[in-house]
Amino acid sequence: MNTYHYDFVVVGGGMSGICAAIAAARRGVKTALIHDRPVLGGNASSEIRMHICGADHHMSVSNARETGIIEEILLENKRRNPEMVYPIFDSVLWEKVHYQENLTLYLNTHMTEVLCDGDRIEAVCALQMTTEKTFRIFGTLFLDATGDGVLGAKAGAEYRIGRESSSQYGESLAPEKEDPYTMGNSLMFKARDMGHEVPFIKPFWANTYTEEQLRLRDHSDVTSGYWWIELGGGERDVISHGEELRDDLLKAVFGVWDHIKNGGEHGAECMELEWVGFLPGKRESRRLIGDYVLTEKDCLQSTRFEDAVAYGGWPMDIHTVEGFLNENDDPTVWNQVNGIYSIPYRCLYSKNISNLFLGGRAISCSHVAFSSTRVMGTCAVVGQAVGTAASMAVKRNLGPREILDCVGELQQELLKDGCYIPFAANQDPDDFARQAVVTASHHIPGCEPEKAVNGVARTVNEESNCWRATIEDRPSLLLSLPGKTPVREIRLVLDSNLSREITPSINQGVLSRQKSGPPSELLKEYEVDILLEGEVVEHIAAQSHGQRLQQLLIDGTIGDAIRISPISTYGSREAGVFEVRIYSRLHGTSPVPS
Repeated sequence: MNTYHYDFVVVGGGMSGICAAIAAARRGVKTALIHDRPVLGGNASSEIRMHICGADHHMSVSNARETGIIEEILLENKRRNPEMVYPIFDSVLWEKVHYQENLTLYLNTHMTEVLCDGDRIEAVCALQMTTEKTFRIFGTLFLDATGDGVLGAKAGAEYRIGRESSSQYGESLAPEKEDPYTMGNSLMFKARDMGHEVPFIKPFWANTYTEEQLRLRDHSDVTSGYWWIELGGGERDVISHGEELRDDLLKAVFGVWDHIKNGGEHGAECMELEWVGFLPGKRESRRLIGDYVLTEKDCLQSTRFEDAVAYGGWPMDIHTVEGFLNENDDPTVWNQVNGIYSIPYRCLYSKNISNLFLGGRAISCSHVAFSSTRVMGTCAVVGQAVGTAASMAVKRNLGPREILDCVGELQQELLKDGCYIPFAANQDPDDFARQAVVTASHHIPGCEPEKAVNGVARTVNEESNCWRATIEDRPSLLLSLPGKTPVREIRLVLDSNLSREITPSINQGVLSRQKSGPPSELLKEYEVDILLEGEVVEHIAAQSHGQRLQQLLIDGTIGDAIRISPISTYGSREAGVFEVRIYSRLHGTSPVPS
């Protein structure tokens, strides 16, 4: 057996685990990411092909899209993979993880055992199926990003399966009595237009459906589908009956396609199946219990938590019990939340396992709140919060719970790395831009230059929080510092249009709302000058490489002013800068554009 030791061990390579592992590794923490599939991404991988939903609810909530590492990944995919081909997205995810310093990736590696000493996890044992190697991987801190809460369950962490009663947390959307029911699994398909009529021969094992049976399930889009082909969570739980449910989902997918092709006028004469998944996407199984359980009230009332480190905003999307088997119920009910809501740090570590963080869809929340937090955009920002907290805990020799005592610093680190936390603003004492006098050669009304240092790096309600100017005016933004300062790092937050989706998808409706390539609002080229007594002492010609968060590293040039000059965008006539930060020491936690 091969034995390895790490500071931080992440089990589960979905979007939450990826963002957590990268966040910790970028801060110098020796990190392992263990994933039991050949490709990363979980439900967003080419094996399942679900789009990454989040607080913007498919562009219905303005300026709500998640930022930080998840946006970095999606913007890189937009630049490199404009046609949104899923296997290429797999490679973008692999590259981000595989080439990240301080991060070791174990693909095709199935965790078989968890070794504990009292309330602490000591190590996990795993089998890499492609090499037949076995591993014993020790860690100081662990993260359960498995989706099913497998690591926590094997370690003896408290968890819950099913729905709480309405009286337990005072939830109007919960059933009167508690039960073990969860949401089910789904299997996706993709079809293509061949330009000529294509027959479909129904397999003997496929189901048969009538229009009456499908009356509550929209199947007008014949290019891909359907999330509502969902089974499990009722009489058959989604874990122990997983293989059986997969087989029945295949019968359902091919039966629905037979109905579309041969069961009436659906406009699918020239369509043929291009791909059918064989790995169902899971929604719900175990939910691990932390020091706080997020509830319906928190989602509806946008509870303000002092320890908020992430946010959600997807509706409380509660699927009917038994899914596709329940033909007489709507497949889901969309219970809207109040804009976006905060997720407290206390939901992100185990109540009774002292070195276990919680991530992904297994964080500490009720079934009703989970119906909102479970989507991958939310899971991703939760993962980055956990990875950042883990780096702080490792360096200070603390456990996850003890980071509560310095949660303010955690919040500031997340903001610095491009994340958003409702009601939190930049208060970084090391940021010299906060002391600067900010002027500009030009600006658009409502987008004054000083907004680039007001501490909030996105539009919130009616407040732009952005310096914006017309690009053809050749505008510049000038930050006059209080004195001569050695400049080692400049960070910029550019406009990437957080009201527009940028996720891969097999759904033509989702893809049609997107523009090919990077967002047109993003700066493509810009210049930065460091000035001393009015003279340029260092000139930097930079390209954004399609990224919102920019990090420029400098050799400590002494200056008393910084000038930022947009040169071009990816199409917009306006240049926008949400935030400028200036440091005299390095904060090497974000990738340098190359």
